Amino acid sequence: MNREHKETHALMGDGDLLGHHHMEQEPQLDRALSNRHIQLIAIGGAIGTGLFMGSGQTIASSGTSVLLTYMIVGFFFFFVMRAMGELLLSNTSYKSFVDFATAYLGPWAGFFLGWSYWLGWVVTAIADIIAIGGYMQFWYPDLPVWLPALATIGILTTLNLLTVKMFGETEFWFSMIKIVAIIAFLILGISLVSIGFVSPSGVKASFKHITDPASFLPHGITGFLSGFQMAVFAFLGIELVGTTAAETKNPEKSLPKAINSIPWRILLFYIGALLVIISVMSWQHVDPNQSPFVALFKLVGLTAAAAVVNFVVLTSAMSSANSGIFATSRMLYGLAVEQDAPQRFTRLSKGKVPVQAILCSMGCVVAGTMILFITPNVMSAFNIVTAFTSILTVFAFGMILLSYLAYRKQRPDLHAQSVYKMPAGIFMSWAGIAFMVFVVVILCLDHDTRISLFASPIWFIGLFIAYKYRSNRDPERTWVLERGRRIEPESD
Repeated sequence: MNREHKETHALMGDGDLLGHHHMEQEPQLDRALSNRHIQLIAIGGAIGTGLFMGSGQTIASSGTSVLLTYMIVGFFFFFVMRAMGELLLSNTSYKSFVDFATAYLGPWAGFFLGWSYWLGWVVTAIADIIAIGGYMQFWYPDLPVWLPALATIGILTTLNLLTVKMFGETEFWFSMIKIVAIIAFLILGISLVSIGFVSPSGVKASFKHITDPASFLPHGITGFLSGFQMAVFAFLGIELVGTTAAETKNPEKSLPKAINSIPWRILLFYIGALLVIISVMSWQHVDPNQSPFVALFKLVGLTAAAAVVNFVVLTSAMSSANSGIFATSRMLYGLAVEQDAPQRFTRLSKGKVPVQAILCSMGCVVAGTMILFITPNVMSAFNIVTAFTSILTVFAFGMILLSYLAYRKQRPDLHAQSVYKMPAGIFMSWAGIAFMVFVVVILCLDHDTRISLFASPIWFIGLFIAYKYRSNRDPERTWVLERGRRIEPESD
């Protein structure tokens, strides 16, 4: 995933004219992923810590309505990806949503979006590393959570400082492990239901657990709404599918293929896995404080298999954290190339790796994991951190939809020529923006998510001050305004 992330995130900032200008003068990041990497990473990207670790909490609070939650979130996010797909294909000079946000909404949008997306992946890496600490307690219950967290940071930082090729291969195999594990999990679950397996606690595996009306809203509408935050977090990363595909040799073919496969991934990996968990365990027996994937094997008495699954979810969290580290460093590199971050972050090592950007991002991750000293409860810390990621995700996706609306208004000619039009584009963009607002509002319902929601304005106020300072320090920013116009293809 890393070379993919590398090309994606390096170009988060440098995909425009300014980026290309700089890249001609400096060593270039190594960019190219084989189709084998892209396809597997795209699928693996649909399976993350939000599903493995967070789904237990959503099932416990939402009952079987969690299936509806994931379908609703997946539905709206699919249309965000369709908007992104049409925009990226409208101009092959765009390498990411930061580029087209700058072109259609203005340089402030690129600045806010670039830095917010950088922070989003820093926070995601923190959440994954916290989850790793929780997974290690499966084997070592008395182990302090911060110890494996810091060890993981050390290992992943070392990996990221090596060549990109090795990094891409690592992510390829991480994704393979996750995919094989999920498929095996689905086969086992269906087999247990088909033979009417009864667990030692007396729970019989049956699809009736899904259809039982009492299990749909066990904690009322509040429980149903509280599941949205974790579902939003679980889907973080699907946007990388589009931006990576846009960097391949044939984006007109690969980008639609990658985006159009999102619905079946959601159905197979999310809905399928949740159906199996609830059918075998019933929602009442899902512990919100541990991975339901591990709990299912323990429930059916397969302790050795539970250890294997715990290893799988551990590698999944490491994979996601690895991606986060990669993404943040390349985003920081891109911001520096655009002169929106200190220039030292543009320096590359002999292996064409932005070392200083990696070390800075990792320093932020280390600082973030200190929350484990304040809140030693893994799930509570995980909730606070993931809620903040969800807010940043909603902001980024909302900006994509606003960019799409501006594009439809400013360049109807490009929309008319598009070979990959977003269905019901204008209507679904407004519907999607309304959904993003809805997600932010429901974060008020839970104590842990409220902490993140009320802290988030500090970040945006800080960005506003930084942007004003940046503009005042360099008033000759016509190049920034011009890049949006110059990057656009000329009308026929």
